[in-house]
Amino acid sequence: MKYIVVVLSGAADHPADELGGKTPLEVAKIPHLSFFAKSGKVGTAKLLSDRLPLSPDASLFEMLGYESKFYTGRGPLEAANLELKLDDKEVAFCMNFITEAGGILADSTAGGISTKEAKALVNFLNKKVSSEFVRFFAGSAHRHIAVIKDAHGFEALSAKSNCPENVIGQKIESVLPKGPGEELLRKLMFDARLLLQDHEINQVRVDLGENPANMIWLWGQGKKPSLKTFRELFDITGGAMVASREYAKGLGRLAGLTVMETREENEDPAVFYDKISKVALDALEEKDFVCVYLHQPDEAGRAGDLKAKVSAIEAIDYFVLSKMRKYFERQKEARILVTPCHATLWKIRSVVRDAAPFAVFGKNIMADEIERFSEVAAKTSELRIGKSTELMPFFITKAG
Repeated sequence: MKYIVVVLSGAADHPADELGGKTPLEVAKIPHLSFFAKSGKVGTAKLLSDRLPLSPDASLFEMLGYESKFYTGRGPLEAANLELKLDDKEVAFCMNFITEAGGILADSTAGGISTKEAKALVNFLNKKVSSEFVRFFAGSAHRHIAVIKDAHGFEALSAKSNCPENVIGQKIESVLPKGPGEELLRKLMFDARLLLQDHEINQVRVDLGENPANMIWLWGQGKKPSLKTFRELFDITGGAMVASREYAKGLGRLAGLTVMETREENEDPAVFYDKISKVALDALEEKDFVCVYLHQPDEAGRAGDLKAKVSAIEAIDYFVLSKMRKYFERQKEARILVTPCHATLWKIRSVVRDAAPFAVFGKNIMADEIERFSEVAAKTSELRIGKSTELMPFFITKAG
């Protein structure tokens, strides 16, 4: 049996006046997703428990079947993607390059800085700031990792920190880390500010009218999580994670899944979707389980871009789910699960804890009476999964 999971991260939303009182999923042209819904079962699942942050990586964590008590933060997930080995006294932080302007967090992506530029800045910081207690590791674009060591481990570095995307436009002084370790974290951030503002790369960016990467932002910290492999949870012999976001790939590595690299940088979305579809279908030739994680609806929602969110949903349906549908025409020993994992509301630019719709289709799954995939349609279903970790075992063992 082959199991396919397609995550349209954050595609769920609330009705909008701009869409005639409908949600992005209701107005989007999604014939292939609607085929899976009409030919299979539709339900709702709460995939973001109350103790976890409002974050797409947290909902993916629970959707894959991991209990919230094992979640330690996004930083360790992204560190796992870089295959960093953390000891018990080390804490991994997400380290984003941001743009500070007049004391305001003006841009959480540092003007969409390129990976090449960002790696040069990470190397620069390592030369100027790193020590046996602080190290920096390059990721991609504006997203990187800082690892800090303290004799008391996470206990000493557990200051409450904000995701920079959630505090755009706010005064930096009012949203800095607060709590154990705050002085060290603030010092690192402002020391980097002094170093980065005069770096040649940022001087050129300013001359070109681009936002500079003139500060780092530390957040999402945690220690290395201890997880059972996906195979141990569900007795599936081989699995793969197909994604471009670091947290999804890192979680895949921690779960013992083979991570299929699908980079996305300065390319046509159609090219990326075609590429990720091919990688996923190729993986199914030798793997029993493949999770395809698509972050675009969530990021459009958190950017407050309603049009982009609808377009992302439609593009995923047209370029990805169409190919999955063709796969099922020739492969009968298979099942597919499609879900947003969580809702990202474009009006407030935030993830919320709404129950997420899902559709399952394939072997031994009898159709219900729901004919389209949407939040409203899913709420009419009697198929409701209340515990966040129960969707995956339902899909793999009970859906038929």
